[in-house]
Formats: sequence, structure tokens, C-alpha cells
Amino acid sequence: MTLDDWLVAVDDVVRLESLSKTYGSGRNTLTALRDVSLSLRAGSFTAVMGPSGSGKSTLLQCAAGLDRPSGGRVVIAGTDLTGLDETALTLLRRDRIGFVFQAFNLLPALTAEQNVALPLRLAGRRPSPSQVATVLAEVGLGDRGRHRPAELSGGQQQRVAIARALVTKPAVLFADEPTGALDTGTSRDVLALLRGLVDRHGQTIVMVTHDPVAAANADRVVFLADGALAGELVRPDAEAIAARMTRMEVAAC
Repeated sequence: MTLDDWLVAVDDVVRLESLSKTYGSGRNTLTALRDVSLSLRAGSFTAVMGPSGSGKSTLLQCAAGLDRPSGGRVVIAGTDLTGLDETALTLLRRDRIGFVFQAFNLLPALTAEQNVALPLRLAGRRPSPSQVATVLAEVGLGDRGRHRPAELSGGQQQRVAIARALVTKPAVLFADEPTGALDTGTSRDVLALLRGLVDRHGQTIVMVTHDPVAAANADRVVFLADGALAGELVRPDAEAIAARMTRMEVAAC
């Protein structure tokens, strides 16, 4: 079985409808998201950017089912998350959503193979060696399966984290600053890997980043300001993204 066999897509893999998120109440109310509507098609690579405090991470957490919005709807691969109880939401996250964080979050006592297999084991499924080997080979670590995290570089550890997210065959892969802890060269390699997953296998990826160079790997860059959508760029270069961010940051001062 190849990775292509695992990636099942529908036209709009992610759909956000009038999404809002507030914290607190009364005078202490903080609005993190304001009426955000956004559709992301299958096989697309979308970067989410904005000034500090613009709502990027909140958007990602609500879209991935890690946090519940205060209003609006989130639909993932045709499933409306709004009415799901915690058990159903956990099952959906486990089976249909992949998440990669800036911190690699690997278990140090486990090998790369064991870290990758962990989501399946936690779901009560027995991962086949070929299944684990396929995703490790896809991220360029076919010969590192028996190594523990301490024996791997930072970039290799992030690749293991990506393989772990892919092994569940997710409809969408969310990435929160996936290159934030990496040097420039290693970041370039990880971004090329993510781009390749989109181009070769039709994986849908949504990535929050502050880096215009990282965002330039995406098909589409969506900008947030004060919790609301503030425009987008399609297939932009790093210079165009940096210029837009500069204008937004000046406007926020």
C-alpha cells in the first residue's frame, strides 16, 4: 500500500462558517476570532499569517477540533464538528485530522517506528510494519526507524512527527509553526517535504507561520488581523508576503 492509497479527499476538506471565538465575559471579554468564513479545497496548501495576537493559533485550534468556537461551524471532510460530543470529537481528531506542532512532542524512550505507530496503538489498532515503513520512507527516514529521538537531528525529529501525523491517513494536516524551532537549511527541507506531500499525494495542509519564506511554499496565504480575515494572496513570493505583513503591522501600531 502506498501513501496515495491513504489520502481520501472531498472538494472542500475544511469549511469554516462565520467562526467566532471569545474568552471571558463582560468587560473582560476577549474576542479572538470574528465571523471568519473560509473554505479549503482538497489537495491545497494554505498558510495562515497575521500580526501577533491576530488569532492565527486560535483559528487553527478551532479548525482542528482542539478548541470549540463560540459561534459558527467547522466542517471537516463533510463532518460538522458543532454537534459532536467530546468522545465523537476525539475519534474524529484521531482518525481524520493530523497535527504537527513547533515542538516535536516525541516520546524519548520510543524509537522513530514506535513513535509513528503510537496513534494507531492508542486507537486499539495494530499497525503493520509496512504501514509504518511507508510513512517513514515518505519523509526520508526509511533508514532511521530504529533510532530514538536523541539520536536524530531536530529536522529528523520533525519528520518523525510529520510521519506520525500521516499514519492515520488524515483528511487534513494542520501545522502550527512547524519550522519555528529549526535552522534555515533544515526548515527548507521540512517545507519541501510538506510541499511534496501536496504535489505528489494531494494531501491538504493548513500551516500557521510568521515566516514569509515558509508561507511562500503555500498555494494560498490567508491573512488575519484582530481576529478577522484581512485578505489573501495566491501563489505569492516571499517578498510580496513580507510587504503585506509589514503594512499590516504598521496599521496595527
